[in-house]
Amino acid sequence: MPKDSEERGLEFDVAVIGSGPGGFEAAVKAARSGLRVCVIEKGPVGGVCVNWGCIPTKALLRSAEIFRLADGAASFGLRIDDSSIDIAQAVKRSRKVVLTASKGVEYSLKQNNVTIKRGEASFADAHTLEISRDGKVEETVTAEYIIIATGARARELPGLEFDGKAIISSKEALAMQTVPGKILVIGGGAIGVEMAWYYNAAGSDVTLIELMPRILPLEDAEVGDGLKRSLVKAGIAIINEAVVKKAETMDGGVRAVVGMPDGSERVMGGDCMLVAVGVVPNTEGLALEKAGAATEKGFVATDELCCTNVGNIFAIGDVRGGMQLAHKASAEAGVAVKAILGQDPEQVDETRIPRCVYVEPSVACVGYTEKQAEESGFEVRAGRASFAASGKANAYGHRDGFVKLVFDAGTGVLLGGHVLGHGAVELIGELSLARGLGVTVEQLAQTVHAHPTLSESIKEAAAEALRW
Repeated sequence: MPKDSEERGLEFDVAVIGSGPGGFEAAVKAARSGLRVCVIEKGPVGGVCVNWGCIPTKALLRSAEIFRLADGAASFGLRIDDSSIDIAQAVKRSRKVVLTASKGVEYSLKQNNVTIKRGEASFADAHTLEISRDGKVEETVTAEYIIIATGARARELPGLEFDGKAIISSKEALAMQTVPGKILVIGGGAIGVEMAWYYNAAGSDVTLIELMPRILPLEDAEVGDGLKRSLVKAGIAIINEAVVKKAETMDGGVRAVVGMPDGSERVMGGDCMLVAVGVVPNTEGLALEKAGAATEKGFVATDELCCTNVGNIFAIGDVRGGMQLAHKASAEAGVAVKAILGQDPEQVDETRIPRCVYVEPSVACVGYTEKQAEESGFEVRAGRASFAASGKANAYGHRDGFVKLVFDAGTGVLLGGHVLGHGAVELIGELSLARGLGVTVEQLAQTVHAHPTLSESIKEAAAEALRW
């Protein structure tokens, strides 16, 4: 734990670059441990997650849920004879949600005596940060420890550079004031799928193009295939094993040449094209070389405790690489702060971090897929339960999807949990806890769940694995 930083003339014990989920968590944890902490933020407090990622996306996806509920309200006994979609109002509401969340983050930082400094930080040396505003260095901060939590941004593809109008990133997709008549979505990961679903619900003609054989290619094959069926049923065109070879903008939209799975080429047009093919780390401008901190493929290189090759400099979250998830960044924040305090933190295990996609049916997974477990040398036992057999799912009117649980056949320990269905993102908490605690198939099957609930399907999947 830093004890002599004040005697050495250092202004802070810990300086955190970035106020996103990881930076916020690191700052608050360090401050609550009695350390003098500052956060340096060049943009709105809360980082990308609060301002242009997790929070506004979920606010808009909630609007999409309402659009769909209204469209099918008659089957529930509510007749809506005259309704229309006001996407500008949906965006306005999402920005209000963002403002509330950002103010909440700033309030929490101040309540915990964290100093907030505005501007862009760069290293002068391993203990000194220069803060620039409008391109000019206006302030210097010194700290015993520095935590880099600068996140990442949308990756551009050669020939598909963002222009903010015809070729856009998720940031522009979250702020459009009118519904595009036709939108091409490049990338079948979480962001691409969520934006495709939102704009489809808003009334756009959506085509999603994915290079890999499945959407959500890193998830269990049954999950990706099942979600594709549901999205296609909702009216989204999905083309797998396809690639955009080139694109050009023109008045009123974009035209793309797409290489199809059979080797042919097809010209596709749209009012705009959303490129959602991953992220690149925000390391430019940090002057890491002045501190001697190494990078690997653009990401800040760290050990398992988030420490760089420079002993007093840490990196957490997207800028460090690995899973690009807000809650993973928050978990790493705890590891970094414990290391700074001289405690013995346990490294973050990505097989215990849940992964969610907030569409309908939603996706939530934790741990190994069945294929990953087999490739890792486990003898696998799997169990499934369909929501079509769930009384609560039928009452909701959402019968698509299933729970799939993957166990170690020898020990019975849960290796992975995969949920596709209504409410999946809320069900994953139980499976994340089970995965973290090493819960067995017998324990899950014997746990009494309330009836009728969606969570009963977890018990049923475990029982199916036991063939009860």
